[in-house]
Amino acid sequence: MSDRPLTPRERLLLDRIRLGESSRLDLKAVQFAGAKLKGPDRKTLADELAAFANAHGGALVLGVDDRSRGVVGIPEDRVPEVVTLVRQVCTDSIDPLLHASIEPLRLPSSGDGDRPVVEVRVRRSLFVHRSPSGYLHRVGDEKRRMSTEYLARLFQQRSQSRLIRFDEQTVHEANIGSLSKDLWKRFRTSRTGDARDGLLTKLRMARRDRDGVLRPTVAGVLMASRDPREWLPNAFVQAVAYRGADVRPAGLGRTYQLDAADITGPLDMQVDLACRFVARNMKVAAFKDMGRIDRPQYDMTAVFEALVNAVAHRDYSVRGSKIRLRMFEDRIELYSPGSIPNTITPERLVHLQSARNEVVTSLLAKCPVPQDIPWLDTDRRTLMDRRGEGVRIILENSERLSGREPRYRLIDNAELLLTIHAPRE
Repeated sequence: MSDRPLTPRERLLLDRIRLGESSRLDLKAVQFAGAKLKGPDRKTLADELAAFANAHGGALVLGVDDRSRGVVGIPEDRVPEVVTLVRQVCTDSIDPLLHASIEPLRLPSSGDGDRPVVEVRVRRSLFVHRSPSGYLHRVGDEKRRMSTEYLARLFQQRSQSRLIRFDEQTVHEANIGSLSKDLWKRFRTSRTGDARDGLLTKLRMARRDRDGVLRPTVAGVLMASRDPREWLPNAFVQAVAYRGADVRPAGLGRTYQLDAADITGPLDMQVDLACRFVARNMKVAAFKDMGRIDRPQYDMTAVFEALVNAVAHRDYSVRGSKIRLRMFEDRIELYSPGSIPNTITPERLVHLQSARNEVVTSLLAKCPVPQDIPWLDTDRRTLMDRRGEGVRIILENSERLSGREPRYRLIDNAELLLTIHAPRE
C-alpha cells in the first residue's frame, strides 16, 4: 500500500470500490495481449457507458478487478491508449455521441504502491443513447435492455412533450458560471430586483437538479453562453453559399463554395450573423431609371423571419442535426431539425402556431432586432412578437419579390425545409 496521504476524492472513490459495483459504479480490469488491448472491448465499454447515461449517471473505473475489488492498475505507458479508446467509443460507438469525463489517476493497490487507473464519469444525459446492444439502462449493478414501453416513456420524458419541456431541462455538465454575466444580465429590467440566481430561476434559464444544485437549463445555455456547442454540439447554423444551382459532387475541393461559416453564439447572435451571411452573398441588381435603386435578390425581412423561426422552434433534442442554411444561385434552402409540433402540417403553418421551446421564445421576445442589417425593414422591436405573423410575412414578401411562393416541406418527419426562390432573371 502507498504511504502517501489520499485526497478526499481518492478516499471516496476507494471507499466506493471496496463496496463493490452498484447502480452508479462499474469496475473493469484492463487486459493486454502483447501490443493489443484485449479487454474490455469497444462493445462492452459502449454498452456500460450508455447504460449509465440512460439511467442516473455513474462512473466506470478501468484498472480495478470487479470480483476482488482490487486495484490491479494499467501499465503506465498504456494509459494514453486506454484514454483514446474510451474517447473513440463515446464518439463512434454510441448514438448520439456521449460526453464523458475521462481522467487518469493513481490509486493505492494491495501490492506495491500506487497504480494508474482511468475513471470515466458519465452524467444522466439529456438524450436517450443507443449502444451496440441496443437501448440499455443501469439497474442495480447490471445493465439491462429497456422494454419497448419503458423506452417509449423515456423518450417522452426526455423530449419536448414532457411536462418539463426540453428547453427547461437542466444541463448537467454545466454550472451557473458557464453562463456569461453580460449575456444573462441583458434580461434584467429596471424593475428587476433579483440577484443572479433568483433572476435566472424566474426566467427559467436555470433550475435545481435532483441533487438540489442550481444549473443552467437548455434555454439558459442557448441564450447566455458564448458557445452553446460546448454542451449542445449541434446548436449552431451551418451556412454555405454555392456557386451554382446545386451542390457539386465531392472531389472538387472548396472551389464550388463562395462562402461558408459555422455560426454560433447565443441564438439572437446566430440570427444576426446568419442574416448578414445572406446579405453579403446574395446578388443585388441596380436600376437607374429614376436614380440608382438597388434591389436585393431576396426579401431580407422574410429571411429574418425564417431564421428567427428556425432558431426558436427547432428541436434541440435532436442531437445529430443542426440548422442548415444553403444559398444557391436561384434559391435559399433552410433546414430546421425536428418535426412540426402538435401535428401541424406544412400547409397549415400560416394559419396555426405552436411553440416547441417556450422558454427560448419568451427570451427571444426580450431581444432587440439587430441593427444595420442591409435591406431589413421591419416594425418589430424584438425578435419574437407573439402575433404569429412570421410565416405570413415569409410567404407574402418572398412571393411579391420573386413571383414564386416559398415552399415548406417536411422531410422524413425529421426536418422542416423552407425553400425561398430568387426572381427569375
